[in-house]
Amino acid sequence: MNRSVAWLALCQGLLLTNNVVFIAVNGLVGLALAPWPWMATLPVMGYVVGGALATPLVATAQRRWGRHTAFQLGLLVALLSAALCAVAAYAQQFVLLCASTVVAGYYNANGQLYRFAAAELVGASQRERAISLVLAGGLLGAVLGPALASHARGWFATPFLGVYVALMGVALLGLACMSRVRFPQRPQEEGACGAASSRTVARLLAQPGFAVAALCASVSYGVMNLLMAATPLAMQVCGHDFTATAEVLQWHVMGMFAPGFVTGHLIKRMGVLPIMGLGVAINLACVGVALSGQSVMHFLWAMALLGLGWNFLFTGSTSLVMRYYRPEERDRAEAAMNFCVFAVMAATSLASGALATSGGWDWLNWGSLLALILTAWALVGLARRGL
Repeated sequence: MNRSVAWLALCQGLLLTNNVVFIAVNGLVGLALAPWPWMATLPVMGYVVGGALATPLVATAQRRWGRHTAFQLGLLVALLSAALCAVAAYAQQFVLLCASTVVAGYYNANGQLYRFAAAELVGASQRERAISLVLAGGLLGAVLGPALASHARGWFATPFLGVYVALMGVALLGLACMSRVRFPQRPQEEGACGAASSRTVARLLAQPGFAVAALCASVSYGVMNLLMAATPLAMQVCGHDFTATAEVLQWHVMGMFAPGFVTGHLIKRMGVLPIMGLGVAINLACVGVALSGQSVMHFLWAMALLGLGWNFLFTGSTSLVMRYYRPEERDRAEAAMNFCVFAVMAATSLASGALATSGGWDWLNWGSLLALILTAWALVGLARRGL
């Protein structure tokens, strides 16, 4: 692996630091500012809705200015959105907080392309390992995110204002890391002939392999978001303090990204579909643990398993989908897959807040089972097709 992969992995870690902090505090800040409790996770939903809305903008920026400039633009948006969140917390403005997280969604959508960019930094034989290692960079978020949320929340008299100020520093650090990444020159496309051969999103999704990859990526993030976004609220309802919540989220993010050091190797050795199937099985185990109790250890083990299952399923989905589009279709295909992910995440963010604040933690887990069973059925069908 070259140095650019390492710098991109650091950028991934800073992205996940931002994500973990947003998940940890936005629901709680939203609960304090929202006119009704069921609206508490609207700032979390705003983050993913903003990501969904930003996917075509991100694709356009990537196509027009290339990876490097487009990624730097995303980090500038992260800096701006963190500043707006700080103003919203200080002024006690719930609407501004939601709007700020929608803006921050552009950074999230932009960062979702780091894993695809990693595959372009190495040869074809190392593609799975590069994707896996860049995703493993998110391990930094497991350590830095909860610690940042715990320590910075008391910097100012306004609760959690310091957290948003700290995220401004994270964005600046991301800009410094991104400046060190050296992306390869994008090949020239074949003019009108290449444009004519580029397939529409509908035709890309009509491929069973592409459709299953998009489904698995969406379910992996949807189930993860449904349960993770509700965890701080559910733990508060159960009487657990914020320090315990931060520790649970830390183990969850470690489960998400620590396996990245070996996931690529496992995919090369065992095949992508078996690893994705293993991810589904681990997610089912997570639901089983979550339904068995509501102590801190139940939350911790459930979230750790949720992270591990996500890693196998999402890394596998990324490797799988890259088999079904051509280089000239890159931006369109990546945008389509990420839009599916963000659309599902937006729906699960709203559902998680409404159910968690009304005592529906068990309902959240039962609902996850349906999505996981559908995913398992799709993987079996794809395996039978031999695709």
